[in-house]
Amino acid sequence: MKKIILFALLTTSLFAEAKIYMGLGYSLYDESYSYSASDLPSTSDNAYRLKFGYGIREAYAVEFAFDYIEHASYDITPETGKAKYAFNIALMKAFDWGIYINPFVKVGFGAGMIDTGGTSNPSLTYASFDAATGFFIPINSSSDFEIAYEYKNLSYEQRRQNPGETNEEYQMYKSIPSNSSHVNNIYFGYNIRF
Repeated sequence: MKKIILFALLTTSLFAEAKIYMGLGYSLYDESYSYSASDLPSTSDNAYRLKFGYGIREAYAVEFAFDYIEHASYDITPETGKAKYAFNIALMKAFDWGIYINPFVKVGFGAGMIDTGGTSNPSLTYASFDAATGFFIPINSSSDFEIAYEYKNLSYEQRRQNPGETNEEYQMYKSIPSNSSHVNNIYFGYNIRF
């Protein structure tokens, strides 16, 4: 019992200055696929994020983010891609070096789906490993700007054959050796801390 009380007091003291925060952001989303660019070209799209977190701007935080990516594609014909939605969880470590900005590193994972616009396969799901580095620019004690470089490694589910798609077209798609992609983002955001 003493250990539980001691752990509770220690945890409370560590997070005494922790705050809940909410952020909105925009990123330039550039996705390139793991196989030949002749099969699927890389895509550059706009991405928007709504995130919630809990932590200290100068120490540790946990973030939950919802992403919306415009015109994402994962098909032989890129124009069939409609949108991509993602939910991400990340652990962040920020540093207080006594300068005006607070650098940070972040790692996490996510899951999402892409709207293919098809009738038999209206969506595909994917999982991701995420890493980021950047910095906060504090405006005051309750708000800041965030600028970051983010890397994501996405792994898609295997696409099923559509009605009307010839077996040759499906086999060409299925023969692609990897269902993964690499995403590079430049993220700009604004956070409000409560």
